[in-house]
Amino acid sequence: MVKIIADSTCDLSADLLKKYDISILPLHILLGEREFLDGRSITPPEIYLWSDMSGTTPRTSAPSLEDAIALLEPYVKEHREVVCFSISDEMSASGSVMRLAAGELEAEDLIRVVNSANLSTGIGLLVVEAAIMAGQGADAETIVRRMEELKPLVRASFVVDTLVYLHRGGRCSGLAALAGGALKLHPRILVEDGKMKPGKKYRGNINKVIMSYVTDMEEDLKRAKKDRVFITHSACDAAVVEEVRQYLKSLNHFDEILETMAGGVVSSHCGPGTLGVLFIEG
Repeated sequence: MVKIIADSTCDLSADLLKKYDISILPLHILLGEREFLDGRSITPPEIYLWSDMSGTTPRTSAPSLEDAIALLEPYVKEHREVVCFSISDEMSASGSVMRLAAGELEAEDLIRVVNSANLSTGIGLLVVEAAIMAGQGADAETIVRRMEELKPLVRASFVVDTLVYLHRGGRCSGLAALAGGALKLHPRILVEDGKMKPGKKYRGNINKVIMSYVTDMEEDLKRAKKDRVFITHSACDAAVVEEVRQYLKSLNHFDEILETMAGGVVSSHCGPGTLGVLFIEG
């Protein structure tokens, strides 16, 4: 059976990783001079605390080549096909590291790397689809071909509570962050062509903003692939997350409504109070 591997930015829960036998290659998060493995040796609350105390944003970096080789080597020795998923090549060198590891292991014939052109559970949606195909006996070539068909259909977006973290990370100007804070503006961030782009700007209390953002997508949600939809968030109010869940349930459309927490990399750049609803267009 084909082995499915993803980097840690896919933001899949431990339960989903276990259910679908998916292995994770962690990115690195740097708090000043200290380096941590995403999802293993640091949590988003610890990242927020450090960021607020230092007035800066953590740096993130691709997985190490050594870690990639160590993860892939056992499957190469078994002559087992592997499909790896990386965060958008526009955002990280994670995919390049995976390709380098395949070369170092002289296993380019066994290891395929998919540039998701996405982030967070925008990647996770593809990873789960691939794992299901692998479980049904599909070979790596068939899985990769299907993933390339699905990639442009992934709809990934989110709204942020504060522009501070995007500003600290260089993804939002100081003036925009200042104006956004004063006017209580909360932009919708879209992932298109592998890049984050600003969309509609909402104004007001973040809990009301989140519901407006979700209901604005109603027609798209009703046309989505029915298998699953993700609610992915970073330290959002439990009540508003449940409200989003109940709204999605009321559409009577999705087989699964999955909730996941944003991992360290996404949390580092977007901050607490971020929520996205992610799905594949039908």
